[in-house]
Amino acid sequence: MDVSQAKQEHLLALKVMRLTKPTLFTNLPVTCEERDLPGDLFGRLMHDDPSTIKGAETLMLGEMLTLPQNFGNIFLGETFSSYISVHNDSSQVVKDILVKADLQTSSQRLNLSASNSAVAELKPECCIDDVIHHEVKEIGTHILVCAVSYTTHCGEKLYFRKFFKFQVLKPLDVKTKFYNAETDEVFLEAQIQNITTSPMFMEKVSLEPSMMYNVTELNTVTHQDHGESTFGKMSYLQPMDTRQYLYCLKPKPEYAEKAGVIKGVTVIGKLDIVWKTNLGERGRLQTSQLQRMAPGYGDIRLSMEVIPDTVNLEEPFDISCKITNCSERTMDLLVEMINTSSVHWCGVSGRALGKLSPGASLSLPLTLLASVQGLQSISGLRLTDSFLKRTYEYDDVAQVCVVCPS
Repeated sequence: MDVSQAKQEHLLALKVMRLTKPTLFTNLPVTCEERDLPGDLFGRLMHDDPSTIKGAETLMLGEMLTLPQNFGNIFLGETFSSYISVHNDSSQVVKDILVKADLQTSSQRLNLSASNSAVAELKPECCIDDVIHHEVKEIGTHILVCAVSYTTHCGEKLYFRKFFKFQVLKPLDVKTKFYNAETDEVFLEAQIQNITTSPMFMEKVSLEPSMMYNVTELNTVTHQDHGESTFGKMSYLQPMDTRQYLYCLKPKPEYAEKAGVIKGVTVIGKLDIVWKTNLGERGRLQTSQLQRMAPGYGDIRLSMEVIPDTVNLEEPFDISCKITNCSERTMDLLVEMINTSSVHWCGVSGRALGKLSPGASLSLPLTLLASVQGLQSISGLRLTDSFLKRTYEYDDVAQVCVVCPS
């Protein structure tokens, strides 16, 4: 192509504008004392300024709205909206106009055009308008590619396109922590930080559990018959502030009875976060499936079913243990009880519990007596599999508070 060739002028003009809500007007108030040289001049100017709030002229935030002057920030989870207009600037009738809008990301190319059919003709000073919407689901550079093809009155087919690049930023920083309880319960702490420059109204932060779990939200305080959020009635998250949400997950009964489902990597669920900013712009994020490494229990799992919080010194008390066979073979179990310096077992040691098939459980009621006051650890349980002559010892099974009776 000859470099000196003049750039071809098209009959159509393409304009692309982002659709976004306005912002509140801000001004910089200038004040002084009456004894200063300007006197009350600055005060009168602010009072007569139509953009200030009457009676509160010194506030930076005005009562007027300002249309956006630039493309602005776009955050992950928000809906990107754009207005596309093709105008016939010529004095000729243009035919077969096709407007196409694609969004190019680092991983895919999406067609955002509302219609893929061509417009038969476009008269002078007329235009074709289209509004596109897209929920942003990727971080990084996005390129909006707008292409226009048409046919002149002489039958010549022409084509041009324009590129509009913008960055998608991360609005929230989400961190999760897992805590394994003594039972099969799992506690999830979600730390959510607002890393934007404007406050957010947290409309919803919920956990969608996997098919194996039921979830209970621990972010409300119950008063009489109603629950109140621990964050107050107006759930605002200021820029760079962090908030912790807590959830309790418990396996469903049909899965809790199967010891194998709690071994290895377990899918917990995913967080669903909905927020609003500025004048009601809505954003939504869903995390990927959260996974935690479940604790390994070996071949046999021993857990507490019933244990008192407080017991009397030198008085027998009862507990109940649950023994689960987590292996893939049948066991023939024998239980032994070994006394410690502070806790003594009451009953026969070395008695047989019988056979326990894979995945099965049994309850073991036991009686103890404490000889030392204070917080004492229950230790000294030993299980032996007579088939393989393998012994499993359990120390610090639980703790109990021993008090002197009044």
